[in-house]
Amino acid sequence: MLLKQILEVNDIVDRADVNGNMVKKYLESYGGKDITVKKIQGDEGSTDFIKIRIPGLKGKSKGMYAPTIGILGRLGGIGARPELTGMVSDADGALTALAAAARILDMQNKGDYLEGDVVVCTHICPNAPTQPHKPVPFMGSPVEMSVVNKAEVDDELDAILSIDTTKGNNIINTRGFAISPTVKEGYILKVSSDIISIMQITTGKLPYVFALSTQDITPYGNGLYHLNSILQPSTATDSPVIGVAITTEVSIPGCATGASHFQDMEEAARFSIEVAKSYGKKECSFYDEEEFELIKEKYGSMKHIQTLGK
Repeated sequence: MLLKQILEVNDIVDRADVNGNMVKKYLESYGGKDITVKKIQGDEGSTDFIKIRIPGLKGKSKGMYAPTIGILGRLGGIGARPELTGMVSDADGALTALAAAARILDMQNKGDYLEGDVVVCTHICPNAPTQPHKPVPFMGSPVEMSVVNKAEVDDELDAILSIDTTKGNNIINTRGFAISPTVKEGYILKVSSDIISIMQITTGKLPYVFALSTQDITPYGNGLYHLNSILQPSTATDSPVIGVAITTEVSIPGCATGASHFQDMEEAARFSIEVAKSYGKKECSFYDEEEFELIKEKYGSMKHIQTLGK
């Protein structure tokens, strides 16, 4: 379980003066070593991007063959100060990803190692802007989405779990978390049966899968409606991406305070670690590679979906 780490990370990030170096110090207390913090200035403020690489027993960091998984905590900001006091619902993705990182480090301290490398990345901003959105307001971000993708997504990631608060909609109507179909190179592929199996084992419940439209997997800035930013990493990589949406039964603004639920974040973090375990051992596939090649052969490339279009 990750309840301890969820509570610890919450204590760190739910403060007006939180920054990336505070989070780095926390992860170092668990033995984290390869941690970088980079402050990036945007038009509406700045934010601290934090990335930690956790080496696996047979990972690329050791010159071996196990694939690398990325766990990204997606958000606009941890808080919306001075407009709102306290941590906002939008912070759930960051908190979940950081708790997962801390738990993987804790596992290593206790003798349990994953096979592949795990890269966890998110950003820390206690005073992000808000923006209008229907049915409820969104959190904005101090930096452009293209900047976020550049900071969080790189070629070392063979697959990505993108964790994001996804409560401000009428599409997903359950409390807990839901997964998306796999998105790769502009295609919305079938839902991974391996990922569904892990989700069912983790939650002890039937799986929840949320619907995606083509609009949702196009880059921000093209004038189209997006459910939220959960699949934006897919616009910046050829690796498969699955969204892990932390959800509620009713629409809740990303800028709402007092709307985070520790049990939902713990469940999503535990699920992410179980996926990382299986993926590093090559026992879990995000997509059917043979079928993907057949799709491209029959229908061609869809990489133009990853661009801003005409």
